[in-house]
Amino acid sequence: MRLLPDWLRGPRKLFSLNDPGWGRGSDDQKPRRPQDGPPDLDELWRDFNRKLNGLFGKKTGGSGNGQPPSGRPGGTGEGPSMKAAGAGAGVVGVVAALLWLGSGFYIVQEGQAAAVMQFGEFKYLNDRAGFTWRIPYPVQTHEIVNVQQQRQVEIGYRSNVKNKALKESLMLTQDQSIVDMQVAVQYRLSNAVDFLFNNNPGPNPEELIRQGAETALRETVGRKGIDQVLYEEKEAVAKEAQKLMQEIVDRYKAGVTIIDVTIQQAQPPEQVQAAFEDANKAAQDKERLINEGRAYANDVIPKARGAAARLTQEADGHKQRVIATAQGDASRFKQVYTEYAKAPQVTRDRMYIETMQQIFSNTSKVYVDAGKGNSLLYLPLDKIIQSTNGQSASAAAAAQSAAAATGAERPVEVERPRESLRNRERESR
Repeated sequence: MRLLPDWLRGPRKLFSLNDPGWGRGSDDQKPRRPQDGPPDLDELWRDFNRKLNGLFGKKTGGSGNGQPPSGRPGGTGEGPSMKAAGAGAGVVGVVAALLWLGSGFYIVQEGQAAAVMQFGEFKYLNDRAGFTWRIPYPVQTHEIVNVQQQRQVEIGYRSNVKNKALKESLMLTQDQSIVDMQVAVQYRLSNAVDFLFNNNPGPNPEELIRQGAETALRETVGRKGIDQVLYEEKEAVAKEAQKLMQEIVDRYKAGVTIIDVTIQQAQPPEQVQAAFEDANKAAQDKERLINEGRAYANDVIPKARGAAARLTQEADGHKQRVIATAQGDASRFKQVYTEYAKAPQVTRDRMYIETMQQIFSNTSKVYVDAGKGNSLLYLPLDKIIQSTNGQSASAAAAAQSAAAATGAERPVEVERPRESLRNRERESR
């Protein structure tokens, strides 16, 4: 069974440009004409069109020289059969259809999601990992996004804090000071559909995240003073900015979750950094002196308060003692007055004796007026007391030695100096 005509089976013979009879039929149908020049281009073009029409089953008329195109004597020049042409076209169509259907297969990795769009409109979200299929282009298309990846946008710098973007980094504080900040914002996709179709302010889908983060950061810094931003509340500024960023991206339905906000660098602008450092040193010296004063105050004030409390307690104790003494004296006076009312002379003598006893107990020398004469008697109480003490001590030692010798314990009575003094006073009377 012959599928191809003779004029296609011999391509080397028919399509050789060096053959002077190229396009004029086969060798066995027509002899070659000797020709030294190049082939005629018009004749080549007509022959090519004639063969092309024969390939698609069309009948062509005779050639310019009156010969049938097939080279058969007296023939009409039929091309290849319609059946063969239909079979070839069917094979080509099947292969093209298989290739078109195969272009709809795609792979979704773990942690990824594919948004399938039909004629440019979102159809469904495929978050199952594996090999899957959709209707090929141009009916459906897909876009794969990583929903587990931790992404980052940079505000005030690009790739390195030294590579600053001053348009983003320079911010104004509440006290009208300028601060240069570089901030890194880390986020993760929470809704892939919102991220793909709502988060599209420009060619870069992360531009909305950067703009929202910059807005939140500027608002947060504008509520703080420069000292709070640079030193005192640096972490609080980052936390407050993170909360405000999340509110902004939720309002725009960006489909992201802000994980962390890190202030990479915060400092005054380079033009005023030297002056700011001098002012900062002065502020530090002021704070140091204030702390020293507070430390001195904390050391002195408690001592003064303790001394004041001690004096207050001593005065209170003296007060209580004086009051108790006065009350005791009053009570004793009342008792003495009761006894005096019963026996005035006896009570008077007793009071005199007790008073003199109290006076003589604190006096070592006594002068006594001897009647009506001019002479005074000197009574050396201190020597009398010493001699009496010496005698008492010697008597006590002798008694102890005697008791030790006899082995018996006997009480030893030692006359006290006051009793001897009372006896002498009674004798003098």
